[in-house]
Amino acid sequence: MYSDIAGVILAGGKSSRMGVNKSFLKLGNQTIIERIVDLMKSTFTEVIIITNTPDEYKFLKLPLYEDIYKWKGPLAGIHSALTHSQTEKVFVLSCDVPLMSKEIIEYIIEYKSDKSIVFCEAAGYHQPLVGVYSKKILSKIEKFISNNEMTDKSFHQFLKIVDAEIIHPEKLSFYNDEIFFNVNRPEDYEHLKLKYELS
Repeated sequence: MYSDIAGVILAGGKSSRMGVNKSFLKLGNQTIIERIVDLMKSTFTEVIIITNTPDEYKFLKLPLYEDIYKWKGPLAGIHSALTHSQTEKVFVLSCDVPLMSKEIIEYIIEYKSDKSIVFCEAAGYHQPLVGVYSKKILSKIEKFISNNEMTDKSFHQFLKIVDAEIIHPEKLSFYNDEIFFNVNRPEDYEHLKLKYELS
């Protein structure tokens, strides 16, 4: 159980490709958000949720914070998390990776790095919404988000201009690509439901 790093659940997405709020899709007898909350509460002393629709998540009885910079994507969610957390670092987990494992979370946190951001390249992609972020980058995020001269203000563009540690977990005994499986579209959810029925 980590007390020097806060667990942050990003639940601020618009779920536009899914058509409904993916956090509340059921897997077995739990919703995706309940699975994520259980995982984070088993790992971190402090767990907070970042969402622009806090009323929807009150039933989880966790601290809820909105983005300070509204509708600027996941980077704004990370900014809000770093602003509100009691710890110097946060571990960020997006609410659309329901198969995330405690072993991967611990591996990322324990990875020795002096950089302000640590995340994996896994399942063929960079996975910055499963990673460690330090308060040291707060001013950089604010400068990036509020820079009106910049045309590309995407999260990936931000990651290019900060010093991030990108790690590769593929050879770990507890790793498989499904851990990073991302639920974005109805067919992703169908795949997941099928997997749960078979397992």
